[in-house]
Amino acid sequence: MIRIGANPIGWSNDDMIEIGGETPLEVCLAEAKEAGFTGMELGNKFPRAAQALQPVLDGYGHQLVSGWYSTALLLRDENQELEAVAEHAALLRDMGCTVMIVCETSNAIHGQMETPLSQRPVLPHDVWARFGMRLTAFALKLRQIYGLELVYHHHMGTIVQTEAEIDRLMASSGDAVRLLLDTGHVTWGGGDPARVARNHIARIAHVHTKDVRADVMLQANGADWSFLKSVLAGVYTVPGDGLIDFAAVFSELSAYEGWVIVEAEQDPQKANPLTYAKMGYGHLRDVLEKAGFEVVA
Repeated sequence: MIRIGANPIGWSNDDMIEIGGETPLEVCLAEAKEAGFTGMELGNKFPRAAQALQPVLDGYGHQLVSGWYSTALLLRDENQELEAVAEHAALLRDMGCTVMIVCETSNAIHGQMETPLSQRPVLPHDVWARFGMRLTAFALKLRQIYGLELVYHHHMGTIVQTEAEIDRLMASSGDAVRLLLDTGHVTWGGGDPARVARNHIARIAHVHTKDVRADVMLQANGADWSFLKSVLAGVYTVPGDGLIDFAAVFSELSAYEGWVIVEAEQDPQKANPLTYAKMGYGHLRDVLEKAGFEVVA
C-alpha cells in the first residue's frame, strides 16, 4: 500500500527562504491537495507545536508524514544528539509520524550559495566506523523513546552523496538505520536509483521522488556550480519531466509500503508550483499503478 505525499519545497524553499517566501502556507496546502497529495512533510512555514499544526493540516486533508533533522554526529555523540532533537522528535511523534528524516550536516556545503560542489566534504576512511556506530545508537534511541524510524537522507554537498557512499553508510551502520531513497540525489550524484533500490530494499523505509534535467546537470557539473545555484537553474524537477526512469526504480521496490514523496525544489517563479505538482503527482501515480502498487488516496 502506497500513499503519495509532497514536500513544500516546491512552493517555499527551506535552504533559500526568500525563494517562495511570499507564498502563504495555506496556498501550498490547498494546491497540494488539489494536485492529489494527502500528506506533507514539514517546511519552514509550518507551526512547530502539534496543537497548532494538527488543525491546519486537517483543514486541508493532509497528514504529516515526517520532517528533516540535521545531525552533527561527527561532532557529538548520540546522547548529545538526542538532547538536541527532543523537541523535533516529540512533534513528529505527537503528529503520528513513523519516520524521521536525518542527514549529517555538520560539515555540509549544500546551503552555501558560493561554494562549488567539488568542495563538499568527503569522510576519511577511518571515520566511517565511528560515524556509523553513533548513527546506529541514535537510531535505536529514537525508536525506543519516540517510536520513530531513522531514515537517512543522502544529499548532494554532504558526506553521503555518491552511490558508493550510500553503500558505505549502509555497511557501516546497523539495521536500525534505515535509508531514504532520493531518486534525484542518487542520479545527480552519479548513481543509479534502481540499483540502489535493488541493493538496499531491506533498509529502505522512505522514498523521495524528484527528476533531474540532464542539460542543467551537465552544465552544473561542467561549471562546478554550487548546489543552490544548480537548483535555481532548474537541475531538479518533478517525476516525468527529466531523465529518470521511475518505472525501473519502482520495479525494484515491489515490496515497499509507505509514503512516496514528491520533493522537487524549483524556483516557483520559473516553475509554477501547482502546475508541476499536478504533473509530478500524475506521472508518479501512473507509474505506481502500472507497477502493481495499491495507491491509497
